[in-house]
Amino acid sequence: MKFKFDKKYLYWGLTAFLALAGAILFYYLLFHRANFMGGLKMIVTIAMPIIDGFVLAYLFTPILNKIEKSIIKPLCKKAGIAVTGKNKGRIRAVCIFATLLVVLFVCYELFALILPEVIRSIQSIIYMFPVYLNNLSDWALLLLKDNPDLEATVATYFDQYSIKLMEYANTHFLPQINDVLRDALSIVSSSVISVFKALWNLVIGLIISVYLLGSKEKFAGQAKKIVYAVFDRQTGNEMVTNFRFIHSTFIGFIGGKIVDSIIIGILCFVCTTIIGTPYAILVSVIVGVTNVIPFFGPWIGGIPSALLVLMVDPKQALYFGILVLLIQQFDGNILGPKILGDSTGLSSFWVIFAITIFGGLFGVLGMVVGVPIFAVFYAGVKAMVNRSLQKKNLPTDLTPYMTVGQIEESMAFTEYVPPVRKKNKNKPQSTSCQTKESGRNNSSNPVDKNVPTDTTK
Repeated sequence: MKFKFDKKYLYWGLTAFLALAGAILFYYLLFHRANFMGGLKMIVTIAMPIIDGFVLAYLFTPILNKIEKSIIKPLCKKAGIAVTGKNKGRIRAVCIFATLLVVLFVCYELFALILPEVIRSIQSIIYMFPVYLNNLSDWALLLLKDNPDLEATVATYFDQYSIKLMEYANTHFLPQINDVLRDALSIVSSSVISVFKALWNLVIGLIISVYLLGSKEKFAGQAKKIVYAVFDRQTGNEMVTNFRFIHSTFIGFIGGKIVDSIIIGILCFVCTTIIGTPYAILVSVIVGVTNVIPFFGPWIGGIPSALLVLMVDPKQALYFGILVLLIQQFDGNILGPKILGDSTGLSSFWVIFAITIFGGLFGVLGMVVGVPIFAVFYAGVKAMVNRSLQKKNLPTDLTPYMTVGQIEESMAFTEYVPPVRKKNKNKPQSTSCQTKESGRNNSSNPVDKNVPTDTTK
């Protein structure tokens, strides 16, 4: 007797196995999350050079494409060099070399111009910190000179906490200096090892990124080949389209935000230099770097910078606060929309929502990449909803749904009309409800007995 194999049993078994495996994985993640995160961290640590390579290649791709399409290929056409065969690989190698030169030159110039001034500013802040505290105290007392009682209270609290701070330094801080010095060598050694390890991973990642940039079309073609081999044609087309959307969303937002933050940092430095703000380079770097974080970035960078300027010169702190507000208004209303456009398609509420959730889960990195990640998720949900509405022959535009009361069988939208409650003048406590469901008054409404009614026809 010949055995007949039915594929449906295979599908049932595979579905049951996946459901069981998913339940076990969910249980393990729920009750053994520490072990899972430890194993994941170990895997990420091992694969960090490859991750760095992919990230660098992804960030270098727009620069490479710009150099290749706008500079190298036009020069080759003018020189009569064919962009085919071996010449294509040589042109790509020249473009990669030019991209690395541009990136290294920009990084070197930024660090050479900014880093020494930032270090000098931090050293000056540490050295002059007691003087700045006295300046802040004198300024506060000067503001309260018209109120002697409040001035005396503030001075008393200031003197009291200053004494406690000195006592803490003499009884706790100074005796622990020896322990700190004893442990400093091991701390510095471990820090140096970590820094060298990160630099080594970055160098290996840079080498990997060169190979990825050299064959990026080949890798993209292989990924598409796998997609069309596993899924049907329509699903494959949708997946390729979705990945293109994800790429455009991420590279448009992150690249645009970096350019926007650099411009804001330079503009802040120019303006603070003109008005004479203390530590102009330091506060400009803080404002520019934190501007990468959407929505909350200006506050994260502006408030600490204003407090720093306040300790040096309170009047300049006021000028700096006004300047930061003006710069951020310019960025939010003119520069940001010009550079970023509508790259995410999210409203202000969803931007705040994404930053809060991803920032709480992944820290500063989550605040930076949370908006494009949530934008992709939002676009996916929106596409599924629109596809479902189209299958039901319903409009996908949001406007008719904002006032809809119900949808008739003829697919006509009727607006919601709230019921009107009419008060009786003779009996204020009794009310009659008037509805528009049947287009006439409800016969069950109570009738006022004090009003005479005509019983004759």
